[in-house]
This record gives sequence, C-alpha cells and structure tokens, in this order.
Amino acid sequence: MAVKIRLRRMGAKKAPFYRVVVADSRYPRDGRFIEEIGTYNPVAKPAEVNIDAEAAKKWIANGAQPTDTVKALLKKNNIL
Repeated sequence: MAVKIRLRRMGAKKAPFYRVVVADSRYPRDGRFIEEIGTYNPVAKPAEVNIDAEAAKKWIANGAQPTDTVKALLKKNNIL
C-alpha cells in the first residue's frame, strides 16, 4: 500500500482551500483519507499554511511519500 501526503481540495469554485491529508495513493484526490494533518489557503495574502509537524514527521518516518507541492510546503515551514 503506497501512502501519500497530499492536498485535498475544498472551498468554492475559483476560491480553493486545501487540507493536507495522508491517504492511500489508490483513492481519489478528494476521496477517503487516513488522517488530516493540516491546511493550506493559497488565496490569503500571504498564503496561510498550518501543518502539524509532529504528525508529518511521524508519517514520513513510517514511509509516507509527500507530493511535490506538499514537499515544498513542508520545506517552506522547516518541517523537512
């Protein structure tokens, strides 16, 4: 089972809001997930990023692979 840390799109049309979730890679983008570990709001100026560092590190240590976008957010917040 390949576990990914990825974004789940929420919010209205043309006003995206994302939740950072841990999910099985076989599930759809906005489908079932294992755990929610944070949020990302790109509409706010500056963009708001809230990620639980402890949970993210735990999942990465257990083999979860972050997507490119999530990896950039984690690096920006000094979690990786």
